Amino acid sequence: MRREISCLLLLPALALTACMESPRDQLAGDTPPQTVGTVDLDRYAGLWFEIFRADHSFERDCDGVTAFYERQGEDRVRVINRCWQGGLEGELDIANGRARLPDPSDTSRLEVSFFGPFYGDYWVIDLAEDYSWALVSEPAGRYLWMLSRTPRPDPALIEARLQSLRDRGFDTDGLIFPEQWESVAAMPREGLPDAER
Repeated sequence: MRREISCLLLLPALALTACMESPRDQLAGDTPPQTVGTVDLDRYAGLWFEIFRADHSFERDCDGVTAFYERQGEDRVRVINRCWQGGLEGELDIANGRARLPDPSDTSRLEVSFFGPFYGDYWVIDLAEDYSWALVSEPAGRYLWMLSRTPRPDPALIEARLQSLRDRGFDTDGLIFPEQWESVAAMPREGLPDAER
């Protein structure tokens, strides 16, 4: 079964629009996290899998979480977030949103909206040179995600990313590691643009 939603879910893109209670800070101190500065939005586009996240109400009981980004013009990005409630056999939730660049000279700091005129910060704070993984947060460090192009990256890579976050003052205790698909091919494509054709 499939259920489309406008304000529920997940991922960096969605939780940042804050339609429920605010989660606790993950970042020590009051200094916002440094971003990567420049993101090639064409290379960043496409499908990402959520590897871990800070706990927050938007993704409660979400597994198999994915985000899809599609460049639309110079400063706009289409966003599709998906999660399966309560496990990979659960009900599919889909959230369609949009992202924009408030400052076109800084492509690592986007704003994302899933309802009305309300936008939340989406900051890319670390990014693989080959765009195979990314770390996303926001100025207060309340939200935190690791995204990967593959659903089950090497555990050594995950641990290295966790350690880098600790080194930067992030609290990684209590992070949630959602169940993920065995492979990209095993993931259902419902709700993605290629499934619409």
